[in-house]
Amino acid sequence: MTTITIETYIQVPIDVCFDLARDIELHCRTAESTEERAVAGVTTGLIGLGDEVTFEAVHFGIRQRLTARITEFDPPHCFADEMQRGAFKALRHLHEFHAVGEGTLMTDTLIWTAPFGILGKLADTLFLKAHMRNFLMERNANLKQIAEQVPL
Repeated sequence: MTTITIETYIQVPIDVCFDLARDIELHCRTAESTEERAVAGVTTGLIGLGDEVTFEAVHFGIRQRLTARITEFDPPHCFADEMQRGAFKALRHLHEFHAVGEGTLMTDTLIWTAPFGILGKLADTLFLKAHMRNFLMERNANLKQIAEQVPL
């Protein structure tokens, strides 16, 4: 099992940040570098408890699909999604939000188990962990930029 945690301070109120983080269209916009798009389940609007979405994206030159379900939901403090189908043996993404001053500290904790046993562990060490960290940091930077430009 591998875990990464990314903290991003966003200069918007906690409820705004929470809703932006669970907006499907915005998610796709912030992950443009992987050509991410929602192809099944909740494909527009805000995702909530029990909802599923299937994303299609290109990682390592391979088009992949991942279906996630929202398994925890405590507005505006946290939500979690867990992979139902996809390339990983298991994947869980916890999104936490803490009001800090006039903004929000958004904390993403991504926990996964790579497939393919020892080969998956080797891939994790050699490139997968760095790829996942970079993908999440880029997505959060894009979310921050968009969120801070939205008039409140």
